[in-house]
Amino acid sequence: MPTKQPITSLTLTSPAKLNLFLHINGRLDNGYHELQSLFHFLDKGDELTFELTNDGKVSLDCNLPELITEQNLIIKAINALKPLLTEKNKHFGVNINLHKVLPMGGGVGGGSSNAATTLLALNQLWQLHLSPEKLERIGKNLGADVPIFIRGKSSIAEGIGEKLFDYPIAEKWYLVLTPNVHVNTALLFNSDKLPRDTKKVPLEQLNYTGLTPDHKNDFETLVYKNYPAVAKALDWLLEYAPARLTGTGACVFSVFENTQEAETIFTMLPATMSGFIAKGCNISITHQQLREQLN
Repeated sequence: MPTKQPITSLTLTSPAKLNLFLHINGRLDNGYHELQSLFHFLDKGDELTFELTNDGKVSLDCNLPELITEQNLIIKAINALKPLLTEKNKHFGVNINLHKVLPMGGGVGGGSSNAATTLLALNQLWQLHLSPEKLERIGKNLGADVPIFIRGKSSIAEGIGEKLFDYPIAEKWYLVLTPNVHVNTALLFNSDKLPRDTKKVPLEQLNYTGLTPDHKNDFETLVYKNYPAVAKALDWLLEYAPARLTGTGACVFSVFENTQEAETIFTMLPATMSGFIAKGCNISITHQQLREQLN
């Protein structure tokens, strides 16, 4: 049987996520917040192409040139892996092309998703053979949401977001509106108006049944009051279906049983608003594509 050749390129979708609910259970002495949230993936995201090089150099190209900086989480992910290159593979480099489509500051995890996709891809291309647990630990140092994208499974997050538990749900369709505004996450967390006393529900009693009052986003009222564009989008969506803010960003969403229902509403979207339709996924599309391309 011929020896399988090492893979030299990967093209992966770096997916959006939604926080289907986000409860703040309390504030710790160190200033961090205890939370309980349900992360669910969408089949829409940025596209990342990775080409292995043998010159030790790294390059990043992007359809939004302003994102090509040392502060980009893709670059930070690369820098986190570089010290792990061995004598055998220290000559490896990579050329990366990022086609950005997800809104920045929207609460759908675009930057964190990009970082996680980079870690997953380079673990293969650079033949690092790091375990998922090791990659999650590296990702945690890059951002609180990076580990969930490395894990790649619909999950409940607890603690300060570091405790993840598999929580598959029915895969439905989502209409996401993307107000053109960047929400300041730090100001939200520091606000004295943020509710911090939502009761934590034991996992064995947790029964997510959709966008009901039992499962909310504790940041929603605060964002609604301080960002008129978000308030306008949420009010519009609420005319047609239950709707919610995702994460600590600007995007709001509704859930539908099928794509036809979502598209019917989407066709009525005013020209002054933007958004997209995507299918929910219990397994990240990045992981699905990795399996296909590595087999």
